Amino acid sequence: MTTYVLVPGACHGGWCFDRLTGQLRDRGHGVLPLTLTGLSERQHLLHSGVNLDTHIEDLVRALRAEQVEHAVLVGHSYGGMVITGAADRVPELVDALVYLDAFVPENGDSCWSLTDDRQREWYLSVGETGYAVPPLPFFDPRASAHPLATLLQSIRLDGDLSRFRRRDYVYATMWDGGSPFEPTYRRLVDDPQWNVHALDSKHDLMRDAPDELLRILLDAGED
Repeated sequence: MTTYVLVPGACHGGWCFDRLTGQLRDRGHGVLPLTLTGLSERQHLLHSGVNLDTHIEDLVRALRAEQVEHAVLVGHSYGGMVITGAADRVPELVDALVYLDAFVPENGDSCWSLTDDRQREWYLSVGETGYAVPPLPFFDPRASAHPLATLLQSIRLDGDLSRFRRRDYVYATMWDGGSPFEPTYRRLVDDPQWNVHALDSKHDLMRDAPDELLRILLDAGED
């Protein structure tokens, strides 16, 4: 049995993995879908001090509280920042990493530094609070505002990802106006240490490419 820990992207909660969670559990695997501080059912905890470190700590504490070992960490979009930071802090609890059309940061990177101008414009579209990035109109109705500081803060890493058994990157090719993750995909696609998959899908891989995504996750979980 493999334990998959699922971390959503900006504005989303653990519910965005509902279908995937059910499919993995039906096959006998453990699944822990997370909702990060300040988002969705935890949006009452949103304030200006919620940053990337907060969300990394969310994941680290969940791994310890659930006594997860040899976890496969799965991060969608912004969630790639979170799984990278948590894996760096508690590498002894992590077996493999799967990035779903996500950021793969190196030390000192941030979402702001890794993304494109169109995404930066969205990041700065904060409302009256000045720190809550609104969900985009086409997001699921359950989506909520996202803490701006998580997107601006640079990540601090002590090691690199080569210590983990396996790393997968899943790239969605169907972005209107170009993907902010294309530079990441180009950086990794010819790296022999990575398993890179390009899917004919929009950014919401869980919704638009569920069967292909399930196969990739099951393969990533095999020793």
